Amino acid sequence: MSVIGDRWTLLVLRDCFLGVRRFDEFQERLDISRPMLADRLGKLVDAGVLKKVAYQESPPRYEYKLTPKGLDLHPVLMAIVHWGDVHMAGKAGRPLLHRHVGCGHLFDPVTVCSECNAALKAKDVAVERGPGA
Repeated sequence: MSVIGDRWTLLVLRDCFLGVRRFDEFQERLDISRPMLADRLGKLVDAGVLKKVAYQESPPRYEYKLTPKGLDLHPVLMAIVHWGDVHMAGKAGRPLLHRHVGCGHLFDPVTVCSECNAALKAKDVAVERGPGA
């Protein structure tokens, strides 16, 4: 939660997954102050979730790309989006639909067991102490 635990950070990450890369694009889409956006992007870079890549030298300009660590947050973001779609969407319906490129179908994100592929609900999961406890 120390990395992704605030509203602006989640919105920046959402936009990253939607293909936004440049500071001005983030600022325009999110209507966020420059200092706040710079802070959130800096924290995500420091945490290794985003990498800052130069795309112009004079003046220096950068874009922000998801790292493998950042890409691993995709299921987390999809779960939050799905919750919002189910519980917060208005009468008009979901603001965005998600299509699986592989099969072409619209889908809802589902958590499944990595061993048997059964769909998981909260009541289906027991927690045990791990080696790092």
